Amino acid sequence: MSAAHVLGLRIRNTVIVGSGLLTDQERNIRRLLETGAGAVVTKTIHPSPPTDLDERLVRLPTGMLNSTTYSKRPVAHWLAALRSFAQDGLPVIASVHAGSPEELGTLAAEVQATGCRAFELGISCLNEEAGLEEDTPDRVYAYASATRARTSLPFSVKLAIGEGLADRARAAGEGGADAVTVSDTIPGAAISPATGELELGGAFGYSGPGIKPLVLAAIWRLRARGFGLPVLGCGGVASGRDVADYLAVGAEAVQVYTALHTDMHATLHRIVTESAGITARALEATS
Repeated sequence: MSAAHVLGLRIRNTVIVGSGLLTDQERNIRRLLETGAGAVVTKTIHPSPPTDLDERLVRLPTGMLNSTTYSKRPVAHWLAALRSFAQDGLPVIASVHAGSPEELGTLAAEVQATGCRAFELGISCLNEEAGLEEDTPDRVYAYASATRARTSLPFSVKLAIGEGLADRARAAGEGGADAVTVSDTIPGAAISPATGELELGGAFGYSGPGIKPLVLAAIWRLRARGFGLPVLGCGGVASGRDVADYLAVGAEAVQVYTALHTDMHATLHRIVTESAGITARALEATS
């Protein structure tokens, strides 16, 4: 697969490992890059992540529910790791969030000082105790503009599909974002066959193959309405065909995450290899 440019990074392919529990350790991030990822997004760095929540995963036939939030590792730990990645020239994207736009701007400035070259604003997590029932363009703009005021680095804003996505994506761009990532998890629920009650005790973040058609449609609609910023497609990627589908509707790169919870490195290697094969065949067909 040919190299690409995403958020100012020259990456060897368009398969990026998205933010989550699997990217909460420096060792894992380095090995994912060695396995073939074009880039890796860290678990979301937060100055004061919630520590009293019951954060768990539930596997479903069509994906996964999770009640997780942000990395519990202190900011100082992440700054040291990001400095190490930068010294080695690794394509690592720092996912960041904070309790207020101003606090996020401060965190972004600290991250930039490490030599890290790109951000993703993980502002759309719905699993916090207060929840994120409905995001708004004003909120997206506030976080994006506060980040832009404190850093010159390229950044993407991660948004969830749903009502008002076009307005939220536009607000991200107006706030200074260089790209958007679509989609964060969406609200989902499952019933435990053992207890007859809701798994995890409520509705939490759903990811996996079930959301892919919805995200494809959302990205296609953004492009049909003239949205011009780069889009990182994310949701239900489990094969090279999935990667190709996202690129076909207008994504510049594709994030994979949930599928990697099964045979992480073997699955990533397969997806990257399949993607390269599809790209090579497409080039042959047009030559």
